[in-house]
Amino acid sequence: MLHPSAAEVQQRFTGAKLPLKPMQIWGMRVRLQVAKRWRDLALLDVALDSKLRGCDVVALRLCDVVAGTAVRKRAVVLQQKTGRPVVFEITQQAQRSVQRWLEQRLAGSQDWLFPSRMDHEHHISARQYARPVKQWVTVIGLEPSAYGTHSIRRTKVSLLYRKTGNLRACQLLLGHTKLESTVRYLGVELDDALEMSAALEI
Repeated sequence: MLHPSAAEVQQRFTGAKLPLKPMQIWGMRVRLQVAKRWRDLALLDVALDSKLRGCDVVALRLCDVVAGTAVRKRAVVLQQKTGRPVVFEITQQAQRSVQRWLEQRLAGSQDWLFPSRMDHEHHISARQYARPVKQWVTVIGLEPSAYGTHSIRRTKVSLLYRKTGNLRACQLLLGHTKLESTVRYLGVELDDALEMSAALEI
């Protein structure tokens, strides 16, 4: 009998969207590259690197990630929810996908990184971002109801916490004002408790 992982139990009880695993991200990227869906690939990579909420990802401007003709290695943006700045790295993977997207992208007067296809004066909506996320997880065989845009936001910090246990670093990357918010967001206490309990043999 297969037992659910701690993360799956956490999702079932709290409704929190599960973070993605490296192999799952790899599977998404391969499929997007094969399909030549360059906007979606750039959207995925930028969202992973930025760890921003969906409303902030879609509102990114070209100037946030591009300097001249080159994609920046680091960016600073103000979060809509808190008004606080958050700094994030733009990895080589994301730089390449953004560059490929910029070769196709039709610039609107507002110069959004991800302009609406219907109206270039506006950026895509948070709902228009959520839709492809469901497609990405479905195409690699995951249950779409367990994943969403917050899965993308949580992925890197969840991996970082698992590797280092450094909650303060996760707090800074997520732009949280309180460490307690980071603990709740990552489901750290519940996740750790479930894993310790599962390891016990009685």
